[in-house]
Amino acid sequence: MSGYDLHTHSSCSDGTNTPAENVALALERDLSGIAVTDHDTTEGLDEAFAAAEGTGLEIVPGIEFSAEYQGASLHVLSYWIDPANAPLREELQRLTDTRFRRGEMMVEKLQELGYDISFERVRELADDGVIARPHVAKAMVEAGIVPTEKEAFDRFISDDGIAYVPKHALDPIDSLDLIAGAGGICVLAHPGMWKGAGSVPDDLIEQMAEGGMVGLEVDHPDHDETQRAYYHDVARRLDLIPTGASDCHGARYDYRMGCDTTDAERFAQLQRRAGR
Repeated sequence: MSGYDLHTHSSCSDGTNTPAENVALALERDLSGIAVTDHDTTEGLDEAFAAAEGTGLEIVPGIEFSAEYQGASLHVLSYWIDPANAPLREELQRLTDTRFRRGEMMVEKLQELGYDISFERVRELADDGVIARPHVAKAMVEAGIVPTEKEAFDRFISDDGIAYVPKHALDPIDSLDLIAGAGGICVLAHPGMWKGAGSVPDDLIEQMAEGGMVGLEVDHPDHDETQRAYYHDVARRLDLIPTGASDCHGARYDYRMGCDTTDAERFAQLQRRAGR
């Protein structure tokens, strides 16, 4: 196996592996590099760089930003950002603070529905880091509310679930400006996953391309072959670089790191667009 897995999560957001464990898994699977793209945080970057030092594994510093369009969430991947950029830090702090309150409010809704669940346990599962819905889902499983995290999402905390709470999120066009200001480039994550079974509207992808977005995550484990073919055509039409990635969350999705990757040629195209 080779190539670059440009979408991975660690325990700094909603993955189960530490950044160092993700580096070890990437080396075990003979990957050329990985992007560290935790949700709305850069906390795992230093650990990942330290773990990869001297190994030849390339670490791409990134984030997966929360954005929102027409009332539904979508995700924007950023690569080669400067973690010290002041406007970036301010927005990440805002996102972290609102994620904390959102987690509290979801637990409060569940308690109002009669379920015995503790927000302290949600915080423990997040290791006092960024709180995400999978932490709430895991706490629900532990409390016996549902048998699986999937059912927690399907019944309770998905965008139309009875315990759902919206979060602060960027307008996707604003996210492009923020990332560019921090020296990074943008790729729209899994465009075939939006509003449940829907897809990100093509007109938004076109607006983002016009606004400076450089790539489209085409090869993703939750895209079927029809979607992959379609988004390859969209990328070609809009002069976007088609990327591949696993969206690895450790054990949460069966350690799928490297199941989809970006090849060396397309990775070099991304580097050139980033001025690296």
